Amino acid sequence: MRLLIILGAGGHTRQMLRLVELLGGEYEYHYVVADYDTVSEHKIVRPGLVYRVLQPREKRQGRTESAGAVLRKLPLALRQAWQVLDRAQPDAIIGAGPSLQIPFALLARLRRIPHIFIESASRPETLTFTGRLIYHLRLADRFYVQWEHHLARYPRARYAGRLL
Repeated sequence: MRLLIILGAGGHTRQMLRLVELLGGEYEYHYVVADYDTVSEHKIVRPGLVYRVLQPREKRQGRTESAGAVLRKLPLALRQAWQVLDRAQPDAIIGAGPSLQIPFALLARLRRIPHIFIESASRPETLTFTGRLIYHLRLADRFYVQWEHHLARYPRARYAGRLL
């Protein structure tokens, strides 16, 4: 089974690489990394092809891009995600919450590829922007939270513990 793992900078990457470690070596892994991320690729332990794509919504120096900037980037991000899906041919897509996951979530629905979304553990009180979007638009086949109390606000979500 071929898995496409969406890595985001920092904690997102750490959580996903922990999941890959738990899943073990019986899968073929492919990874997606934001084009500006110079760190995540070097942390990968289980080998696999790495694809770099534009992240539609970036946080830099504590500032988040405007909705207009995100909308301008989305067509290119979707095109790059389409190309990655053509090359990787994944059986499933898994990610832990970076906005990098949004174009893949949209295309996974269109192409009928199972999509598993794991809300980042770094948000104990609320879901991330990406999490809220994917949850409310029903873009994930499975939606996991890492804080059990999130189930009260997100009843379709599942709790399976924390990745950290």
